[in-house]
Amino acid sequence: MAEMTSRERMLRMYEHREADRVPVTDSIWGSTVERWRREGLPEGVSPHDYFGLDRIVAIGADISPRYPEKVLEETPAYKVHTTKYGVTMKNWTHAGGVPEYLDFTVVDADSWARAKARMKPDRDRIDWDRLKENYPKWRESGAWVNAGFWFGFDVTHSFIVGTERTLIAMATDPEWVVDIFNHMLDMDIALFQMAWDAGYQFDGIGWYEDMGYKLNQFFSLDMYRELVKPVQKRACDWAHAKGLKVWLHSCGDIRPFVPELIGIGVNMLNPVEVKAGMDPLALKKQYGRELAFHGGLNAALFDRPELLWEQMRATIPAMKAGGGYVASSDHSVPELVSFETFREFVRLAKELGSYR
Repeated sequence: MAEMTSRERMLRMYEHREADRVPVTDSIWGSTVERWRREGLPEGVSPHDYFGLDRIVAIGADISPRYPEKVLEETPAYKVHTTKYGVTMKNWTHAGGVPEYLDFTVVDADSWARAKARMKPDRDRIDWDRLKENYPKWRESGAWVNAGFWFGFDVTHSFIVGTERTLIAMATDPEWVVDIFNHMLDMDIALFQMAWDAGYQFDGIGWYEDMGYKLNQFFSLDMYRELVKPVQKRACDWAHAKGLKVWLHSCGDIRPFVPELIGIGVNMLNPVEVKAGMDPLALKKQYGRELAFHGGLNAALFDRPELLWEQMRATIPAMKAGGGYVASSDHSVPELVSFETFREFVRLAKELGSYR
């Protein structure tokens, strides 16, 4: 079989058909790239190009309230700053991971109403210069192009309101949080329709929606069905009306939600987090005809590579059968991963994922 482009491979995985090999990709921390530069990654060369990872690119849009962004404190180790969502956070300068969220502007229905009034789908919320420069290159190189939607529970609790406050409100003031979910999605749809109409057409949509943690979910199945699922379905319906594929990222153990996600039209699930309780082989066996999977390789084993290679050998051949699989870690690539370890990770994933 001739070598395919990333777009051709991805389409076949979504359609549950075999390709030349499974796509291989991952999310690499900035601090990891810093380490790899010291260990041999050439300056000016991206890890994706150096390792020959599949090209999956995203069109983005700014749906935020556009609050002022300010640096409040900066040291060699960290930076405290405000975001366009009105959140004050602390980020480490040379380390990856989750930032520390210190303060929020949106804390109740009234402050949300003020933020919402600032969120209008104006044309300048799309980086047209980036699209004009890069879109032809993406298409020429055979990249898979996603519209990066930004809405829902995960964005609300992480970037706008705060986790504890969001979870309490889902029980005590659900109309408020559902309005946040829906307005963000309205912004996405309006802005990405604008990009589509301007000729920047994409292959699918995707969004981040962490709904679980280790061996459990943030909310019940009933609450999911009532508050979260209808908004997600609207996104899926909009995408499928255009013939697009739907990719959903949710960390954690979301096994009770998987049949619901299939029912609303999610086509591919990421990252299939093994360390949280997701079993990629069991999920493939139960849902592999209806759902494609992206991930499922245990990132917690990066510091014990011989165990990771063992898991890859047990996982990839079964997951690739009949298509429907994209190989990657079940989270991302932190700075504990050496340059040579990741080189072997990619090499082995491509070898095991070959259909030739």
